[in-house]
Amino acid sequence: MDLSGSNVLLTGATGGIGAALAARLAAQGARLTLSGRREEALAAAAGGIGARTVVADLAVRSDVVMLAEACAETDVLVANAALPASGDLLDYSEEQLDRALDVNLRAPVLLARLLAAPMTARGRGHIVLVGSLSGKAATGSTSLYNATKFGLRGFALALRQELRGTGVGVSLVQPGFVRDAGMFAATGATPPGGIRTVTPRQVADGVVRAVRHDRCEVNVAPLELRLLSAVAGQFPGFAERIQARAGLDAPVRRIVEAQRTHR
Repeated sequence: MDLSGSNVLLTGATGGIGAALAARLAAQGARLTLSGRREEALAAAAGGIGARTVVADLAVRSDVVMLAEACAETDVLVANAALPASGDLLDYSEEQLDRALDVNLRAPVLLARLLAAPMTARGRGHIVLVGSLSGKAATGSTSLYNATKFGLRGFALALRQELRGTGVGVSLVQPGFVRDAGMFAATGATPPGGIRTVTPRQVADGVVRAVRHDRCEVNVAPLELRLLSAVAGQFPGFAERIQARAGLDAPVRRIVEAQRTHR
């Protein structure tokens, strides 16, 4: 699908990766609508690229419906918004748990449902769900985040089959550790085990590639991380033993502590 001239809704536009996505999509000639919680940050992000803005908090269920109604002419949905949701489950309050599930899973599912209907009626559209390689491989102290990203992956792959033949494509873009911007970069931590990182621009390129070529799944990560996540997905017990021996607890705990205030 050609992005030039298409109406594109991007959620999570005020985050670091969101900014890279917005710039890349604008460069493709898309007519952008940017969405996020912070009005001033949203206006600043939109100003340089002439984008429209809609303020919405995806943890507020009525805001999700409002956003879909305000963007009913969307040709391409890029559901990028997410919360870190790291840390042991027992450390979460019920309110924090609900917020993570709503933002990371329920909101993209509902936006896809509400926007897919007019897309299929027009016989044209694309839905991009930005997940994570944490949707393929589980690690300690990320049970809630894993739950949302595993769920998002299953939803994307099944929805793609449901919409086959309608003219509406569905793609899942799964980054690994992203440097320079985004939830991992903001922690200041280094990836466990010396695993290499990718850039926000590479994630944005992955999104563009997914839309242009109707890719099912685009994993934006170095080869070693893609291989490790594939093995962990097929052999979780083996992956658990390897992670225990690798001594990942300390770096993971640093990430968890840095993200604690963003739940």
